[in-house]
Amino acid sequence: MVREQAATIAAAIVLIMLVGISLSLFIPLLAIAMENQGVSSTISGLNTAFAGLGTLLVVPFVPRLAARFGLQPIIRGAILASALLSLAFYLLPFWAWFPLRFLFGALIGTLFVLSEYWINAAAPPDRRGVIMGVYATMLAIGFVLGPLILKATGASGIWPYLAGVAMYLLALVPLTFAGSGLPGITEEKNDGVISYMTAVPVATFAGLVFGAIETGAFALFPVYGIRNGMPDTSAALLISVVVAGNIVSQIPIGWLSDHTDRRNLLLICGVIGVAGAIAMPFTMDVPAAFYTVLFIWGGFTGGLYTVGLAHLGARFTGHDLANANAAFIMLYSVGLIVGPPFVGAGMDTLGPHGFAWALAAMLAAYSVLVAWRIVRQPAAVTVRTYD
Repeated sequence: MVREQAATIAAAIVLIMLVGISLSLFIPLLAIAMENQGVSSTISGLNTAFAGLGTLLVVPFVPRLAARFGLQPIIRGAILASALLSLAFYLLPFWAWFPLRFLFGALIGTLFVLSEYWINAAAPPDRRGVIMGVYATMLAIGFVLGPLILKATGASGIWPYLAGVAMYLLALVPLTFAGSGLPGITEEKNDGVISYMTAVPVATFAGLVFGAIETGAFALFPVYGIRNGMPDTSAALLISVVVAGNIVSQIPIGWLSDHTDRRNLLLICGVIGVAGAIAMPFTMDVPAAFYTVLFIWGGFTGGLYTVGLAHLGARFTGHDLANANAAFIMLYSVGLIVGPPFVGAGMDTLGPHGFAWALAAMLAAYSVLVAWRIVRQPAAVTVRTYD
């Protein structure tokens, strides 16, 4: 990889890591702020869902906008607008938070679609997997740092909001250093984003399943632990074990994806995810075994995101890749919306361990899809190019 190519990929990864820090700071911050204002859980959840709605409705138009105006202006505008919105949450009353959440989701979706396109398009084909692994690792680290910053600033006053704004403004630095190294998008086709969801379902539905698992598991893991007799402090650590597995595993999984059929690796991630979820109830009484299961489970389920994105990069280029990334983020957003209710319903219907059975069911459904696609089309598909 030439130095310029490495520099532009590094700039994109640092940029989206800083966005991830701010995002993971604001999600709990806004939840705490609504709780302190006496907002009901139902209204709080509805407000959060508006971000997903914003992503779903706006992301399909992002590739076309980037093709017309260029990646750098759109990314810069989305970063600046996100910084202003972050401050607006502090300055405006709660009733204004619904349109703010909608816009916030639209802007975050835009940043993820274009940054992931940027990384995927700039990555050399023989190292795309490991580069996406580095991206996923740095993003996971960013998601860990956000809550730590919130703990340092506290959840009251203007300081946590200013910390989030600062992360967005810092993200402008790597964008500026990237200069002319950003890949372009030439719009020569009018295929809708929706068509890309079914063109490569093995990759795009990996985003949906990971989104559902990530939000469902992260929202309810502490509840799962508490309902099975764990102390509050131990239950809170379960998410940390899963995140640690994710951080450690993504680069090796990405490297492996560069040396094998990525569909086979996605199937392995899905099957190990099923096995890990099934093992949770049977290992919970043995802490060492339980934490080991969670660590491995977190690594391989996180691989769905990493390998799914790499698979898209191997299949598409140019405007097609941007559209495919948009489809991936849209399905990921659907997962964010449906995951917690599905996992919660599993716990309500099947008892505390319904948490694990719900996770296993989602991963099993995805594994069946991947296996069916492999049987239906054994040979790997070559890259489709239009520009």
